[in-house]
Amino acid sequence: MAITFDLNGSTVSFEGDPETPLLWVIRDTLGLTGTKFGCGMAQCGACTVHVDGMAQRSCITSVDLVEGAAVTTIEGLNGKVAEALKAAWVDLNVPQCGYCQSGQIMSAAGLLAENPAPSDQDIDDAMSGNLCRCATYTRIRAAIHTAAEEARK
Repeated sequence: MAITFDLNGSTVSFEGDPETPLLWVIRDTLGLTGTKFGCGMAQCGACTVHVDGMAQRSCITSVDLVEGAAVTTIEGLNGKVAEALKAAWVDLNVPQCGYCQSGQIMSAAGLLAENPAPSDQDIDDAMSGNLCRCATYTRIRAAIHTAAEEARK
């Protein structure tokens, strides 16, 4: 039986093992490679997507759990906050290797959706589950502040 969900505004179906991690359905079956595999244990945040607007780790979320849900990947992230985040990431040269950045942006978008004016501590708390091997944390925090200011205009 097919599992159907909304992916970035389009209805998609998956016919396979319902316990397949959402990450692999997104990447291998549906061909969207912006969501990254990092650790496979929800510890690094590289696989972060939004499920019904909430940031969630796709590496440990089986596809059957998103039946009927709205899933957004970095490819489908849009709107004022998303555009402000993407612009701030570029303007402040946040990425070095870039591998973790889609997960970082997805988590930051989730934060700003809940808290449009976060403090440094709010950002640190919300982003603590996202690892960056290049240690661009200071630039990530600055970019989130910049995006929050821009999105409030």
